[in-house]
Amino acid sequence: MEKSIVVTGAGHGIGRAIAKILADQGFSLLLLGRNRTHLESARDSLKNPSSHQSFSCDIRQAEQIREALSGSGVQSLYAVVANAGIGGENHYSKEDSWQEIIDTNLTGTYNTIQECLPFLKKSPENYRKIVITSSILARLGVPGYSAYCASKSGLLGLMRSLAAELASDKILVNAICPGWVNTQMAQDGLQGFAEALNISKEDAYKQAMAQVPLEKMSEPEEIAQLVSFLISDAQTSITGQTLDINNGAMMP
Repeated sequence: MEKSIVVTGAGHGIGRAIAKILADQGFSLLLLGRNRTHLESARDSLKNPSSHQSFSCDIRQAEQIREALSGSGVQSLYAVVANAGIGGENHYSKEDSWQEIIDTNLTGTYNTIQECLPFLKKSPENYRKIVITSSILARLGVPGYSAYCASKSGLLGLMRSLAAELASDKILVNAICPGWVNTQMAQDGLQGFAEALNISKEDAYKQAMAQVPLEKMSEPEEIAQLVSFLISDAQTSITGQTLDINNGAMMP
């Protein structure tokens, strides 16, 4: 029986890399994200693109996720990769992006999982999987990133609660905390770092990597490999866990 998986934030970066590896493994994917053009480009790049569907939706709006699932025609889900999120600084003011970041990263992930749960529970598989993309900034404080740090920390609490709640349904819930990953979000962060210090982007990269024992970023494909393992049939014992993948930047 074909196994279907929802991947949010699938149009670029880590989400797109996750979609590629899962498609290569023969899963049928439902790609969700805000930008239809990016989603369709991601779908067209996958193995057997006609086996996958893409839906433009805002995960802050639960009804849009519900409509996407209904429109897909799937009867059950094997896994959900709740990867969608936004970054950036926030500062207390009329233009503070606090609410947007919290609503997207934390509430949006909650909405995604809750709307997908009925489909996960209908799956005939012995174990079903949920993987949440958090961040190293769930564990570290960074000036100016209060909303991002709070939202990503909140995801770890959400993950643990759901793992305990859904264990009796054999739905395993875990979170990953990537450090620096070579994505557009990371490149934008480096550019902001460079501008704040009035240095080149190359020097900003060197300074950032000086704090990382392996002195490098991860590639999105490496993160995708970890997610692939977590949702695979090879593992039925990991749940309620946070897995750090950060080149040694933080060692709890």
